[in-house]
Amino acid sequence: MKTIKEIYQEHTEMPYIAPKYEEELLRKPIPKRNMIRTVEGLLPGHIIMLWRIQFGTFTTASVYHKYFYTTYGIDAEKELSWLIEQGFVKIDTAFDSLRHLPASKIKDFLKSKGLAGLSKMKRADLDQSIADNYSEEELGQLFDLRGYAITQKGQDILEAHPEIIAKHPQKSF
Repeated sequence: MKTIKEIYQEHTEMPYIAPKYEEELLRKPIPKRNMIRTVEGLLPGHIIMLWRIQFGTFTTASVYHKYFYTTYGIDAEKELSWLIEQGFVKIDTAFDSLRHLPASKIKDFLKSKGLAGLSKMKRADLDQSIADNYSEEELGQLFDLRGYAITQKGQDILEAHPEIIAKHPQKSF
């Protein structure tokens, strides 16, 4: 049986080999095309991560899908940090991240401020009450969950590389 180094010697770049997927990657290697960088210096795995984030459902609690490791050869957690550092992705504020919380949690925050009549409020009213009664700093201390959002720079990259997204299996988010 070939070694990892032998299998990937023809690739433009050595993929990240996650220890838990090493056996699988010996049997089914990462395609060479997924280890070729774009003119902007991104790997197809970066583009797919941007594509996934642009749906608005990716959070600090999201699990990184196996395909980042087994199809795209990237260390998803490390590469997300890199995308943030490079300005392709940003971490949402506490206010922006409220959309990821259930209404019951928001009601709990408002109850702690002594507000009444919460059971009759719709989600938009709850969000407005939070904005009226909390500062960003104060709200940020109440929960850790944050969403990720794609920046204009990230959106420009997505638009420049539809061929990478087209090769990825499509699923509704």
